[in-house]
Amino acid sequence: MAPNESPITLTTFPRLGTKDDYIQPYYPPSGPALRSQFVPDEIANPHIRFPTLAANIRARRGRKVELNVPVFKDKNTPSPFKDPTVNYDLRNWPEDDDVRNGAAKDDHVYMDAMAFGMGSCCLQITFQAKNIPEGRKLYDQLSPLGPILLALTAATPIYKGFLVDTDVRWNQISNAVDDRTREELGELPLKNDRWRIPKSRYASNSTYISQDPRLRKEYLDPGLIVDEDIKKRLMEDGMDELLATHFAHLFIRDPIVIFSEDLEELDLDKADHFENLQSTNWQHMRFKPPPPEKHDIGWRVEFRSMEIQMTDFENAAFAIFIVLVTRAILSFDLNFYIPIQRTTENMETAHARNAVLDRKFYFRRDPFSPSVRRNQHSPSNSNTSSAAPSVYSTPPPSPPLSPVESEYELMTIADIVNGSTDGSFPGLIPLVESYLNSVNVDVETRCSLARYLDFIRKRANGTLWTGAKWIREFVAKHPAYKQDSAVPEEICYDLVRAVDEMTVKEGADGSVGWELLRGRKD
Repeated sequence: MAPNESPITLTTFPRLGTKDDYIQPYYPPSGPALRSQFVPDEIANPHIRFPTLAANIRARRGRKVELNVPVFKDKNTPSPFKDPTVNYDLRNWPEDDDVRNGAAKDDHVYMDAMAFGMGSCCLQITFQAKNIPEGRKLYDQLSPLGPILLALTAATPIYKGFLVDTDVRWNQISNAVDDRTREELGELPLKNDRWRIPKSRYASNSTYISQDPRLRKEYLDPGLIVDEDIKKRLMEDGMDELLATHFAHLFIRDPIVIFSEDLEELDLDKADHFENLQSTNWQHMRFKPPPPEKHDIGWRVEFRSMEIQMTDFENAAFAIFIVLVTRAILSFDLNFYIPIQRTTENMETAHARNAVLDRKFYFRRDPFSPSVRRNQHSPSNSNTSSAAPSVYSTPPPSPPLSPVESEYELMTIADIVNGSTDGSFPGLIPLVESYLNSVNVDVETRCSLARYLDFIRKRANGTLWTGAKWIREFVAKHPAYKQDSAVPEEICYDLVRAVDEMTVKEGADGSVGWELLRGRKD
């Protein structure tokens, strides 16, 4: 790297897509692949998959992608705010008409290319399960945690040189790869037996897949769209209904990149066609079957919602924390089930400014709820000897289930992570500590883990700021800031320098980073 270059971990470059010379070497925007007003084609990975992906999403939509992020309204922000970087007179490509047809909304920062979403950086963790039942359980139980960790790791308050009114990247990526047609969005009548599709192909989960007796039908999405022909075929070939529903839902999407050589012959020793659709359904959890080739990769689960953090210590803390949560889930058979729709709502809540402190999230009241007792007709009781006393062959009926709505409530993230003050909810960190108490961990390792958990605890209760909060405060206090929501080059330069210094000076225990994230710039 050049002497004036440093690797930093920000979710996105704050001035990506501005009119000035924000990239070196400079390339002009409006190339044939992205056709963006703001970023050049050269910003994309040169592998043919990526420009093809961007072009095919645009072609399937029939227009460019639209990212409109509400601007943060400060004291001197114009009202209405009209994105000053938008060129309404550009006529290089047919899609340039988008802005003249209302694509750029008032009071929003407008972006028009996949690069603004998929160019973001995040922290994704993939877990190896010991078998398929364990993988399915982790997929389900981690799903409600996705929005919680998204809000805890919030780090994206600036887009295209403007402070915005959201703190995380998720919806911007969702919009950046949204290939739904106007028919699928419900804007025009449906054609050719297609579906109305309520979510982008980058979105929060819509399915549960574990064969857990605690999984109630009320937790499932009643409006889930599935390809019934695919579901039927999967079940005829031996797949259970839950998993068949999951994959039949993923397969409502069209493939958006196909390599010509894959169409020449079907190699059943490879899973290229499956992975083509699986890997372009970007949900906040991903269930990953092993490839058919012979090697030791097993069933995996990927946790995908977290934002990248500015320092190594923070990233290590969140990676280790979520790993320890999976160990507690499996060791204590924890139950975090809530209705899928509530998790979807929580993902939206996580976008709010300072959601970690100012918003509440739906979460299960009791993570220790027992399994639903199987009835007398279940397979486990079907072979009971007829000579046995009836008290053993026919267990008492299960008590009636309470309404689903009584199983969860709105909680603060501090209560979810650290435990409620009244003791009604134990908290994720106390559960992790109980797990650590139950296994043989040496003192040195336990002390290291304690530093990470202390960081998570303080992030949840507000003692330590999120990256988004720290960035907002840095901009607000900068002498060049005019309280007009704009983040000019001078502020961006100082911000990146500060992030670099924070990373370089950070101690092994994260001490310097912690002080900075309390807002102490000195």
